[in-house]
Amino acid sequence: MSDTEENTISFDDFLKVDIRIGQVVEAEPYPEARKPAIKLKIDFGPEIGVKKSSAQITDHYAPEQLVGKQVMAVVNFPPRQIGKFMSEVLTLGFTHENGGIVLARPDKDVPLGTRLH
Repeated sequence: MSDTEENTISFDDFLKVDIRIGQVVEAEPYPEARKPAIKLKIDFGPEIGVKKSSAQITDHYAPEQLVGKQVMAVVNFPPRQIGKFMSEVLTLGFTHENGGIVLARPDKDVPLGTRLH
């Protein structure tokens, strides 16, 4: 069995992952994290509200660059303790060829809280 076959999920499994668009409303360095990170507060609109996330994105972003940007995040994972910070959503990104994480973002703004289809 190939790695691809072992990692195959059903469409119903995919639908269980709730990926939404949010807008960064606050961003600050998180120097206490084991790996360099930025603490984010992300607004997902009235249904979900503002959630916190710790994101290891310091190679390509400074906190002041992030405020106002839309990002994609998984909103239905259980909260995870990251040092002294409770991360409530998983901000999504891709590993850049030169290292570091590049955020997954839509190429046009969409309404906050919109679910990925």
